[in-house]
Amino acid sequence: MDIADIELRHLRYFVAVAEELHFGRAAQRLHIAQPPLSQQIRKLEEAVGHPLLLRTSRNVRLTAAGEELLKRAQQTLRKVAEDVHSTRRIGRGEVGTLTVGFIASAMLTVLPRMLSQYRTRFPEVELRLREFYTASLVSALRNGTVDIGFTRDAGNEESLHTEILLPEPYIAVVSAQHPLASKTSIRIDELRAEPFVLFSPDVGNLAWEKTQRLCQQGGFRPRIVQEAPHWLTILRLVGAGLGVTIAPACVEKIANDEVRCLRLRTAKVFSHLELAYRMETLTELEETFLALARKTFQH
Repeated sequence: MDIADIELRHLRYFVAVAEELHFGRAAQRLHIAQPPLSQQIRKLEEAVGHPLLLRTSRNVRLTAAGEELLKRAQQTLRKVAEDVHSTRRIGRGEVGTLTVGFIASAMLTVLPRMLSQYRTRFPEVELRLREFYTASLVSALRNGTVDIGFTRDAGNEESLHTEILLPEPYIAVVSAQHPLASKTSIRIDELRAEPFVLFSPDVGNLAWEKTQRLCQQGGFRPRIVQEAPHWLTILRLVGAGLGVTIAPACVEKIANDEVRCLRLRTAKVFSHLELAYRMETLTELEETFLALARKTFQH
């Protein structure tokens, strides 16, 4: 047998004999018959070119070459086992690097809890979190700088797969001093004459269109007097009396005493928090993350 023909099984056979120093016990340990075991050890010795074992009728001893090979074979088998274990963990999505993008309002849902659970369950995954607006998050997903995104109203995007995680109703937000502040719910047309504080369509075009569509259901187009990029800024401006706004229901979680959040009766437009990713390059690591996200948001 040539050295190129040495296989892992030859090393396993040799290690068993070298550790047991008895062919019969080694054969039992390996669950094979003794004659084939002896034959494979002889072939290994032929490939090495030196005796590895000294056999007598009473005992088996290692030669100097055998002692050296035992140390190296044990290291090799351990390394192979570790490599296979690591590969399996990567295959199961337990090890690696994952970049996740999110829009700020997603943090007002169960997303933080889900991310904490993921990090606890998969501590060896390097989870990189990055905040975006939906429009810029879609671009990052397309160019591969983000693996998975939590978008809001991204809709159907070329080269991306999006799935709805959470459909949210819209609410109206007015200042605490507003005439409507004492109500718990209103019709959208009751905001017809109000000035609006809204985000720019550059933040997310479909989300912008949905707010316009909601107002159109009330028979008007909103008169926008101020744009702002963040919901916290918008709420502070509304609280100061600059106008009213329409927001996904989760925004109520950061509302302070300066504003009142009102349910919109008969509103037929919903804001959608979504998962977005590149389907054609989906890895097991990403699949594992997606499965946990779906499970968390379904409960």
